Amino acid sequence: MKIIWLGHSSFRIEIEDQVLLIDPWLRDNPTFPNDSRAQALTGATAILMTHGHSDHVADVPEIAAETGAPVVGVYELVEWMEQTPGVSGIGFGKGGTIRLNDVEVTLLNAQHSSSVLVDGSRRYVGGEAGFMISGEGHTIYVSGDTDVMADMAMFNDLHQPDIGILACGGYFTMDMRRAVYASKKFFDFKTVIPCHYKTFPMLEQSAEVLINGLPDVDVVEPEVMQPLEF
Repeated sequence: MKIIWLGHSSFRIEIEDQVLLIDPWLRDNPTFPNDSRAQALTGATAILMTHGHSDHVADVPEIAAETGAPVVGVYELVEWMEQTPGVSGIGFGKGGTIRLNDVEVTLLNAQHSSSVLVDGSRRYVGGEAGFMISGEGHTIYVSGDTDVMADMAMFNDLHQPDIGILACGGYFTMDMRRAVYASKKFFDFKTVIPCHYKTFPMLEQSAEVLINGLPDVDVVEPEVMQPLEF
């Protein structure tokens, strides 16, 4: 299994026979090299969306039409995406689980917001979400943009994730200190991968607090387009 950071909160996860793109924001992502676009998208089988904000899904309609990969996420967001010609999707609700061949994907609660801009006005497109992704003997918790939630205890009880991909750059999401609290209080991760940091000046620029706060966890600061293998 490979987890490849595409910068910000965007990932490529190669698991079982699936290539999952998580919130693939590439075009205006200051941390993503434009000449790596084809490599990032090759073989994509599904596009998982945590919520509707532009730094997560602005490129999704184009990528979905280009690759033929279905968009996956909260029903209303998928429904909105399907208005673009060439885009098909799998919309479902929080607590629901779908199978992508041998990979299970469960949609989870998050604490944030979810909207898109339509003719200069905000349109809300369902709720914000996270994912549990299971395959190859691993379960990955993708937090999406969220603060710490008591729900996380239930997530761990039900899914026992060994890998946490946590949006923890602060300002728009929980920060590193709060991610340490969540990891200790609610989870038993073996590996934690921070994201949604370093992209903009208002976000945290280092995961040092996370690393120092979780001495018994393998906290990996990802490098863009460098695979992490499990």
